[in-house]
Amino acid sequence: MNSIRDCFTLSNGVEIPCMAFGTYKASEGQTADVIKRAIEAGYRYFDTASFYGTEKYLGQAIKDSGIPRKEFFIASKAWKDEMGHEKTKVAFESSLERLKTDYLDLYLIHWPLPVPECEDWKELDVDTWRALEELYGEGRVRAIGLSNFLPHHIENILEHCEIKPMADQLEFHPGYSQEAAVRYCQERGIQVQAWSPLGRMRMFKEPLLVEISEKHGVSPAQVCLRYALQRNIIPLPKSSSIERMKQNQEIFHFELSAEEMYRLETMPQAGWSGEHPDRERIILG
Repeated sequence: MNSIRDCFTLSNGVEIPCMAFGTYKASEGQTADVIKRAIEAGYRYFDTASFYGTEKYLGQAIKDSGIPRKEFFIASKAWKDEMGHEKTKVAFESSLERLKTDYLDLYLIHWPLPVPECEDWKELDVDTWRALEELYGEGRVRAIGLSNFLPHHIENILEHCEIKPMADQLEFHPGYSQEAAVRYCQERGIQVQAWSPLGRMRMFKEPLLVEISEKHGVSPAQVCLRYALQRNIIPLPKSSSIERMKQNQEIFHFELSAEEMYRLETMPQAGWSGEHPDRERIILG
């Protein structure tokens, strides 16, 4: 990998860029300005979701850019209240309308459980996945996958699916590497993507990250992103500053050593968001 335009290959042969721009909270101020800056900075893979409220701004920014749709890779997700066969298909159409496009490159189930106490989540997930399979079969989406699904959630899909998931988005960063889930996905050809790859900036004062960043002459954020990339994981960083947008792309001129990777993989838990698919969210200070 030499730039953010270089790609991994999903299990169905679709090429997916090795870094995306995450659009969560990118519409604050109710404008497309942040996403327009990201396009200007060179991003072409954008990660959105119906829940984010950024789909319409992403659609507007792409249209205003004058760059052909085919040069973009767009991923979106069905939210917790959009699960179920029919609801998911309606949600997909609504996403397309907001994005001003007639297809998606990747469509995901956002969470495996609508609420932690959901007892019929296995049936609900399978029903929702069936909708994604149909959309994929119709050519409406180029790849389908999951988000926040852990091994026991994915096992349920694999036991009932006709088409295997091609990707899974997980919270992933130094201090929260989710080793079991990552290993499970990678052993089964499911491309892992990292949301919150910077640990929501809580990590930047961690002594180990500071030490490694100073050694390489880069920022702690760049170390986090390089860490994901060397694990063959696609990071989904977000930023509102064009300077940081560009800096986040500058991770191809250095390489973390095996020792540095081991230390990052085994550092104490830090930077966790408080989100877990099977439990109520914990509000952290």
